[in-house]
Amino acid sequence: MTEQEDRNARSGREVIDVRHGMFGVRGTGDTSGYGGLVRPITLPGSTPRPYGGYFDEVADVLEPVLVEAGAASAIESVVIFRGELTFHIRREHLPVVVRVLRDHPDLRFELCLGVSGVHYPQDTGRELHAIYPLMSVTHNRRIRLEVSVPDDDPHVPSVCAVYPANDWHERETYDFFGILFDGHPSLTRIQMPDDWEGHPQRKDYPLGGVPVEYHGARIPPPDERRAYH
Repeated sequence: MTEQEDRNARSGREVIDVRHGMFGVRGTGDTSGYGGLVRPITLPGSTPRPYGGYFDEVADVLEPVLVEAGAASAIESVVIFRGELTFHIRREHLPVVVRVLRDHPDLRFELCLGVSGVHYPQDTGRELHAIYPLMSVTHNRRIRLEVSVPDDDPHVPSVCAVYPANDWHERETYDFFGILFDGHPSLTRIQMPDDWEGHPQRKDYPLGGVPVEYHGARIPPPDERRAYH
């Protein structure tokens, strides 16, 4: 075990990939000067109690209420990372979780500040992540929810029935990452043309893009430009 691997193991981090070089360059000259760089890609692991601050109070209220609601297995893990509390939620329980978080008087997370997508191709079986930042105006608190789904079954329940403003955010995340939000009132593209193929912010999306016409000159897409050796 290397020194870096030992540090990751002791910190509870999960190594999902090892990146070589800079900027993911493959098959061409690496002009960054970092061709020999080797860096593990890690995800933070579960955090043991106590969490600190109001994080314990939120968990103390949420966990027994979910048991009463028949969603005892909803929380996969709890992670404290960079001062943020994240509940990793099983997708089938997401609608129950957000309704409890919004409506319970000791929680009252009235605002969902959208949903963002992340793509980890090497996180096998959990390649696509949907992340929801929540805010309680009543209690002045912030938390995050995270749901992970596989590439071959990218379905997540829509939360629009609880947080209607997420309509647009779910459409954008679908457009760029291909996550399908079941129950969304109109899940269509919001940025790319309706007939666009693929989802441009996924890490397996081709880098090439399209050529650019500028003042009569044709600038080729990045994968067609010359490499420096």
